[in-house]
Amino acid sequence: MRLSAVLTYARAWLPGRTAVDMRERLRAVCGAAIGLFVTAVLCRWLAGPLGSAVWLIAPLGASAVLVFAVPASPLAQPWSVIGGNTLSAVVGIASVSFIPDPALAAAIAVAGAIGVMFFARCLHPPGGAAALLAVLTHTTHFSSALFPFFTNSLLLVLAGVAYNSLTGRRYPHVQVAQPPRADARFSQADIDAVLARYNQVLDISRDDLESLIQQTELESYKRRLGTLDCGDIMSPNPISVEFGTPLQEAWALMHEKRIKALPVTDRTRRVVGIVTQADFFRQLDLQHHEGIAGRLRDLIRATRTVVSNKPEVVGQIMTRQVRVSSADRPVVDLVPLFSEGGHHHIPIIDGEKRLTGMITQSDFVRALYRAVRPEN
Repeated sequence: MRLSAVLTYARAWLPGRTAVDMRERLRAVCGAAIGLFVTAVLCRWLAGPLGSAVWLIAPLGASAVLVFAVPASPLAQPWSVIGGNTLSAVVGIASVSFIPDPALAAAIAVAGAIGVMFFARCLHPPGGAAALLAVLTHTTHFSSALFPFFTNSLLLVLAGVAYNSLTGRRYPHVQVAQPPRADARFSQADIDAVLARYNQVLDISRDDLESLIQQTELESYKRRLGTLDCGDIMSPNPISVEFGTPLQEAWALMHEKRIKALPVTDRTRRVVGIVTQADFFRQLDLQHHEGIAGRLRDLIRATRTVVSNKPEVVGQIMTRQVRVSSADRPVVDLVPLFSEGGHHHIPIIDGEKRLTGMITQSDFVRALYRAVRPEN
């Protein structure tokens, strides 16, 4: 075995870094202390009227770790805690009642508890300890599953709901399905396919996993594109037209320069609109495909008479509401405009709000590719 493989295997035995600050750690520590104290006091009080000698179970300590330290975990949710501990206790009591050998009863109890928790969708690691505890203490009364196992778990969950809510953590951790994003590089079906292929229990919900992937992807874009400004990727000195430019001249410019949009400016080069090929075609009756070329020629041909019943200049067909961006604006800010806003061309203005450049989808995609391509 090569040394690198040995070192990799050895590192697997070492703990990884925890991306949790001191405030969150103190929140979890205090929560576990408060939650267990409240549960213990109430169950000790209940044990008197019930005549029970056992009023607190050891597996509850492990449950407290999950409820207060990792409240977002699927293994820490209320049904997982209550159902996992209670059903596992029932399995443990049944095992010790029908299997004489303690060693075999312990093995069957834990294995059976895991199977039951899988079936009941309440997988909870301390549940295995609850089943084992029932065997080791030779608990044969099924009423013990209600007290202390069920009662302990229920009170701890209620304490967890109150404490986590007061300290800014959702508990129960309600899953919020993320709406599909038009710019997403993966779909929900892609995540489901990967999880099915992985075929292992993950201590994170599917929705949280999707959200983390999306946020990681966005953070990567910000890191890689964050140093780029619009001025870095724009096409400088773009061709533009004015309000009174004849349609025929504007169309000829588009055809000659092979561009699909022209900024419309006033005499001081300030943007007042934008005209695109789509603006031309909007003036035509596209429900009838025959003769479109002829109707387009008629539209752009200048009328020789004083009065005209059709548009003659760019200002009559241009889009007046146009999104512009400054040259010093970060490129990452344009992501929603191109991906979700339906924009294809963004005029760029300088500090005096005069047209200085143009960013097209091609410019943006080219910059995006350079940012996300694998680094050598």
